[in-house]
Amino acid sequence: MSERPMRQAQKQSSGKRPFTRRDFLSTSLKASAAAFTTGLLPKRKTNAEGQYNVLFIIVDDLRPLLGCYGHPKIHTPNIDALAQRGTLFNRAYCQFPVCNPSRASMLTGLRPETIGVLNNFTNFRLTLPEVVTLPQYFKTHGYHTRSIGKIFHKSTFDDDDLSWSVPTWRPKWRSYEGTPSWQALDVSDDELMDGEIARHTTQVLEEIRDVQFFLAVGFHKPHLPFNAPIQYYDLYDTQIFESVPDVIIPPWHEMQAYSDIPSEDFLLPAEKTVELIRAYAASTSYIDAQVGRVLNQLYTLGLTENTIIIFAGDHGFHLGENSIFGKRTSFEISLRSPLIVSLPRQSTLGVRTDALVELVDIFPTLCDVCQLPIPPELEGLSLVPVIEEPTRPWKTAAFSQIDIAHSIRTEQYRYTEVGANAWLGRALYDHYADPDETVNIAHLPENEELVANLSEQLHAGWQAALPDIQEQPPIPQTLPWDINNDGIVDIQDLLLVAKNFDGASTEHLKADVNKDGHVDIIDLLLVAAHFGEAVNPAAPSGATHLRTEHAALADKWLTEARFADDGSEVFRHGITALERLIDITVPTETVLLPNYPNPFNPETWIPYDLAEDADVHIHIYNLKGESIRQLSIGFQTAGTYRSQSRAAYWDGQNAIGEPVASGIYFYTFQAGQFKTTRQMVILK
Repeated sequence: MSERPMRQAQKQSSGKRPFTRRDFLSTSLKASAAAFTTGLLPKRKTNAEGQYNVLFIIVDDLRPLLGCYGHPKIHTPNIDALAQRGTLFNRAYCQFPVCNPSRASMLTGLRPETIGVLNNFTNFRLTLPEVVTLPQYFKTHGYHTRSIGKIFHKSTFDDDDLSWSVPTWRPKWRSYEGTPSWQALDVSDDELMDGEIARHTTQVLEEIRDVQFFLAVGFHKPHLPFNAPIQYYDLYDTQIFESVPDVIIPPWHEMQAYSDIPSEDFLLPAEKTVELIRAYAASTSYIDAQVGRVLNQLYTLGLTENTIIIFAGDHGFHLGENSIFGKRTSFEISLRSPLIVSLPRQSTLGVRTDALVELVDIFPTLCDVCQLPIPPELEGLSLVPVIEEPTRPWKTAAFSQIDIAHSIRTEQYRYTEVGANAWLGRALYDHYADPDETVNIAHLPENEELVANLSEQLHAGWQAALPDIQEQPPIPQTLPWDINNDGIVDIQDLLLVAKNFDGASTEHLKADVNKDGHVDIIDLLLVAAHFGEAVNPAAPSGATHLRTEHAALADKWLTEARFADDGSEVFRHGITALERLIDITVPTETVLLPNYPNPFNPETWIPYDLAEDADVHIHIYNLKGESIRQLSIGFQTAGTYRSQSRAAYWDGQNAIGEPVASGIYFYTFQAGQFKTTRQMVILK
């Protein structure tokens, strides 16, 4: 949320507070604390290892036809630059070359047959209702999760509500029925859906820059129709491929929906194929520009060094290879996807690895990098060891399927069986001799033993193809904010930091949270921001509540923080975090506290404590006893209402909206049976 003076929002409510203690407690304190992670560390330091944001970019129907994948004729400077900052996976494979199954698999960390999603119409929530998605998992661990554009592919074209902190944002859908398969349009980038998505993403990044986020951005192109601004078509004035193969468009093919595709002669004319290839390239360059806008905003906001970036396509796409235009095949072109991973402080940059990896590996990889426990039910493997050592031995095969065809890609071969026990056929291609998969050698007598071995490997399943490596490194059993190492960040950790102020004690070296050589209020604010975090996500929620007897101490720390406030983010966010901790304390008695007026404006905040739920009313009078204003706060749950965001607010105006003069005023405060009167001074 962009920063704006709190009083502006408060003026609109005329003193009434819509956000109550009950509202606050209905959300996880753990999530609230973690939301301040990004901004809390001093600017001279980077965040503690593992405290990263996630930017997950997924592109529809994007094959690895990119400059960084060895295609210099394709103009993709922004994606190429991202590859130079991370690891490019040259042999990454989807699990099902259709949008919905591929995305459902990628975002649940489970394979299509496990979740029962084998088409574009099945909702994984109906086949596996209790499954926890990748963004949902990060959400439960305190991340603010957002979705922009096309991430999940569901038949109703909405996204999974359980996965996101706020509803998904998508541009208005535009029907392309009866339009041409491609158009070079004289429009700006933002007049098309993907430009809208990029623009909205830059706005959201500005809004969430100070919270720990998982942001998923899904671009539509280069999905058909290949519509892009004409400037991207102008990049391609020569033929991209040296030869243009014959392409067959069957009657049920998705391309039949477009007005310029022949509906009777199913052989696509060569000139039309050339047009479509150029249009696909132009659409890819258009998307590259949108990706560049997002990455540039990430850099401008200073978020790049603390953000993991995942860039992926959901599957490949034929541009005439194997006489096919489109996807949904068991060929290499359809199953191979672009995948680039860029990690903060990554030791090896600009590296491409030929390790066999799968899109189902993304979920455990992000867990590993962010130091979250990797759910044992996931059917992928963290790619961190490959990122650290790109040439290390890895999986012996990648597994994919399309309908009743099951396929594996090994170092040298692609082997496919169609139907149970291959009763509808087999396919075998030797990528050393035939990388374009033009000659099926499965039937050759000399390959009988090879086919038998590959069939055995296919039926052994993905578990048998995992690398022989040591068990994944365990998640650290302590957190940097857990000063006493008891597994949860709570009041005891705050007390230990306070005990070590000014070097009074060296009993707990972890009290110097930001490692700047001394223990002070900044370290305490860092711990407060992570209050409630635990090594075990199932830690009892009661442990995250501040006990009543510690409210005075917390108030003292808050006063000290305000006194030392230098305007930096560490104080701005830390003070807010500490205020939130105080807000959840239920005091032992109802008390009206001194108001704190602004000496330059006729406005004031009136803080109070409620020992029990009550209707709160405030009535303001002048020295003559004349009524000036009534603030009907309404029903409030028991708690502390001391911070500027929760205290009652008077904007310095009378009942008809006129500013009052400087002077002495009185106000009565009534909460249930409790009633008291206090004086206030307003200075202009």
